[in-house]
Amino acid sequence: MLSFFLTYIVWDPNPAVFSGFDRLRWYSLLFALGFIISQQVMVYFFKKEGQDERLVDKLTIYMVLATILGARLGHVLFYEPEKYLSNPIDILKVWEGGLASHGAAIAILFALWLYAKRTPGQSYLWVVDRIVIVTAMTGALIRVGNLMNSEIGGKDTGTDSGIVYARDAEEILESLKVPIASIEAYKPSDRDAELQGNGIVPVNFELVISKGNFSKEDLEDILAQDIKYALTRFNSSKEYLAEPVETPLNFEILERPGDYLVTVKTFGRAKYPTQIYEAASYFVIFLILLGLWVKFKSRLPDGLLLGMFLISVFGMRFVWEFFKEVQVDFEQTMQFNMGQLLSIPLVAIGIVLVVKAMTKGFKEEKN
Repeated sequence: MLSFFLTYIVWDPNPAVFSGFDRLRWYSLLFALGFIISQQVMVYFFKKEGQDERLVDKLTIYMVLATILGARLGHVLFYEPEKYLSNPIDILKVWEGGLASHGAAIAILFALWLYAKRTPGQSYLWVVDRIVIVTAMTGALIRVGNLMNSEIGGKDTGTDSGIVYARDAEEILESLKVPIASIEAYKPSDRDAELQGNGIVPVNFELVISKGNFSKEDLEDILAQDIKYALTRFNSSKEYLAEPVETPLNFEILERPGDYLVTVKTFGRAKYPTQIYEAASYFVIFLILLGLWVKFKSRLPDGLLLGMFLISVFGMRFVWEFFKEVQVDFEQTMQFNMGQLLSIPLVAIGIVLVVKAMTKGFKEEKN
């Protein structure tokens, strides 16, 4: 499959929305934005179909709790049970990462059953059919958040097109024992001759280092050892960077008034931008489901949109997993990874729902 890009790009955004204020991150912002937009869309649905719009607040509480708890517990149980069950307090550390969309899906379906049971006048399938529309949109935003975090990336493309995730390497370089003022990774414009068509592509890191008490010679000695170690020894660097064995570390130091400009020339691995693939897929699914609701509204047979959602979202998830890096070590030996295995029953349920809904047919127009 062709990469999303015609050539490669070097990707190194700051996961924080505002530099210097790490508490507000793009992932958290987009996650929250998904719920805010979803709530307003659900108010619109309720109004158009004669439902009490005040119930949306109650529905939102169920959705938020189910999404966070389900996604977290899903990751714990499906991906790293031994790690978390041996130290249960770590389950609460959601900020350290580890959320599973399959767990969220299961928890949401259960939470909406509880909501419908306690809300007269709204059937379970009626509620879920509307919720899945906004869930697809929220899923797209969450995958953009993953992209901003440089996480859940793809496998090597094996070609010179794709995306090189440089953020992890930048964070490791920031730990060097020199006064670094800034680091920027970029695609060099003068190294095209080094492209070999194998997915190992030129990447430069530009470090601005305060002079302090360092002479240029002292800095050369420190960087010659520390940068090589940072870029080749840490697993998080080796996953995305590739320094050819026979090529010595290449860096240049330019002395400027008050600081040094260090240009490190290395190589990165071009990978599939799977977050973009998923985000685009989910947004298209959102538009299709929304279009069906706009055209038919209350005439839709119960369960149709839910079934289409399960088939399309988890069907696409199954496909995109072939292009993703494995999330945990035990998946290395599996023919289908955990994300794919969990998607299969959800797609099967979706097929059953669509068949049943189409057997019943569209409802009569209400006067």
